[in-house]
Amino acid sequence: MELRLIGVVHSPFKRVEDVPRECGSVVGEIEVFEEYEAGLKDIDGISHLIILWLFHKSKGYSLHVKPLHHNGIRGVFVTRHPNRPNPIGFTVVELLERKENILKVRGVDMVDDTPVLDIKPYTSVDQKENIRVGWIDNDRKR
Repeated sequence: MELRLIGVVHSPFKRVEDVPRECGSVVGEIEVFEEYEAGLKDIDGISHLIILWLFHKSKGYSLHVKPLHHNGIRGVFVTRHPNRPNPIGFTVVELLERKENILKVRGVDMVDDTPVLDIKPYTSVDQKENIRVGWIDNDRKR
């Protein structure tokens, strides 16, 4: 399998520790490399995007982790912890503006220079009802 990086994130966060728990209002940019710019055709009509990216600062992995901003030890697959067997992250962002190969977005929770693997439209098909998030809801109530 061969993966190609299609771009990079420009974010106000320089270190993993700088990323706050809630990033819904944080504005940043996704720079799509010029050779992939043609793939942005028709993106102007899309309000939200799914960004798939690499946890490029993670070091190794563990199947049991302490989630960032949460208490206790959890299985890695029920967290968004960066140290995972395949260090892939995803974020849903709001597309604010496109200027050529630069996408200005809101909802950035990645550190600066994060490599981007893919961009997909977030659609009504992606919206789910009756979501249960188990331990996450219980931890937030504390």
